[in-house]
Amino acid sequence: MNKIKSLALVLLTVSSLSHAQPRLSPDGVKLDRTLQMINGLYVDDVETSRLTETAIRSMLRELDPHSSYLNREEVKAMNEPLQGNFDGIGISFNMLTDTLYVMEVISGGPSQKVGIMPGDKIIYVNDSLIAGVKKNNQDVVSMLRGPKGTTVDVKVLRRGMPRLLEFRIVRDKIPIYSIDAKYMVDKSTGYIRLSRFGISSSEEFLAAEKELKAKGMKNLILDLTGNGGGILQTASDISDEFLGAGKLVVYTEGKNQPRYELKTTSAGNLEQGNLVILVDEGSASASEIVAGAIQDWDRGVVVGRRTFGKGLVQRQLPLPDGTMIRLTVARYYTPTGRSIQKPYEEGNIEAYNRDFFDRMEHGEMLHADSIRFPDSLKYTTLVNKRIVYGGGGIMPDYFVPIDTNSVTDLHRNLIAKGVINKLTIAEVDNNRARLLKSYPTVERFKSSYQIPQSMINRMQEMAKEEKVEWSDEQYQKSKEFMNIQLKALMARDLFDSSAYFVIINDENDIFKEGLRIINNTKVYNDLLKGIGSNVN
Repeated sequence: MNKIKSLALVLLTVSSLSHAQPRLSPDGVKLDRTLQMINGLYVDDVETSRLTETAIRSMLRELDPHSSYLNREEVKAMNEPLQGNFDGIGISFNMLTDTLYVMEVISGGPSQKVGIMPGDKIIYVNDSLIAGVKKNNQDVVSMLRGPKGTTVDVKVLRRGMPRLLEFRIVRDKIPIYSIDAKYMVDKSTGYIRLSRFGISSSEEFLAAEKELKAKGMKNLILDLTGNGGGILQTASDISDEFLGAGKLVVYTEGKNQPRYELKTTSAGNLEQGNLVILVDEGSASASEIVAGAIQDWDRGVVVGRRTFGKGLVQRQLPLPDGTMIRLTVARYYTPTGRSIQKPYEEGNIEAYNRDFFDRMEHGEMLHADSIRFPDSLKYTTLVNKRIVYGGGGIMPDYFVPIDTNSVTDLHRNLIAKGVINKLTIAEVDNNRARLLKSYPTVERFKSSYQIPQSMINRMQEMAKEEKVEWSDEQYQKSKEFMNIQLKALMARDLFDSSAYFVIINDENDIFKEGLRIINNTKVYNDLLKGIGSNVN
């Protein structure tokens, strides 16, 4: 009966939060009785815990696209990236042809301490063969992770070694970094790419900021493209670096939640100098809070495409069995009062999830002049009184269309079949020592290395093996971008994740426009005054 009562406990928990009355509502009694009757009268045995979860998920699906139920595994998976660490051995890896290939060894982590190196192939874990047995990433992760202080034995194949190398690794806390890249683009412009807003993200950001300022950074490009959000307080803390003390960053409000404001608390270290925020349709939640605050206070220029439009606030409500409800309780609003949440129909999650394709169909992703806003969605910024737009998501100050020219079916299929990734890993694996000797720095690799014809020949062979139809016409169309991508992936394997963006950003239209704007004082200032924007 405990399992049958779990749905009742859900309703009781939510009811007590709103009314402080520890009893079921009439609707709660109805649901509870339904489960009791199924359990007592149904023709076959029923797994009532599964029925309960199905009922909860269905109820929440009727509310909005972001209220959800999470089982124990989903709770763990949700919390781990935000908590900033996990217990493990300290590597990033790729599964290639059923073999675990070590891509990166975290500095100071357990694997580095015992001598694991990039390029190693882990063949055995605790005497269990993992190579060639079709294990997925999650299977391997579960074998390598474990509580801090416990050990895991691995056998490694290393190029040039006649036999497997054996290592005993003591698991430890492994940090999850939220900054993918930080580097100086030129003598005065720094670049920071933030992938999520976790517990440690503000500390990481401060460290990156300090490092780049020591190298001469006066202006900053903050890349939030593809950043799905995270912790609200972290978004506020990072916004604090750009805005003066006492400025509103965001406020939340809901039917049962009074207005709650987050304001900057102190002088930031980046209040001076040009600032460009890069966003796209994958930038959501906390990313939109930062971009919206910067835009509303006229502190910087937002460049890219309209953001996702995730402006619903979820409260995490734990249940007695370790599961959780994430219930929408309020909405996010920018300092000018714009709701970040894009429109949705209750219960129609499919339509909500089709939004990207709808934007493509309506031309919004391709042409700035296809984007029109009614007067009711126009707001004015707080300093320069220029027009910005509501209606869901943050509309950039300068729009950059999505590139549909360089990516062909051939390129997409090569990526989908893993050919691009396998090719670059094999090239580095076979030539790591020679490449590092010839190109000891990222800068040298970027300026001097050229993709050899032998790699392209091998790519054609691999395409045939994977039954990808080769088209010379499509290859020529994608060649320039494909070569940059191959080179960037090799740089990531040879150096680190920053090296990837040092190279790939040369083909990133949003980045290129952001760099052009930040380095042209007149264009930058005109956009902050509402002049020169290509958004209507």
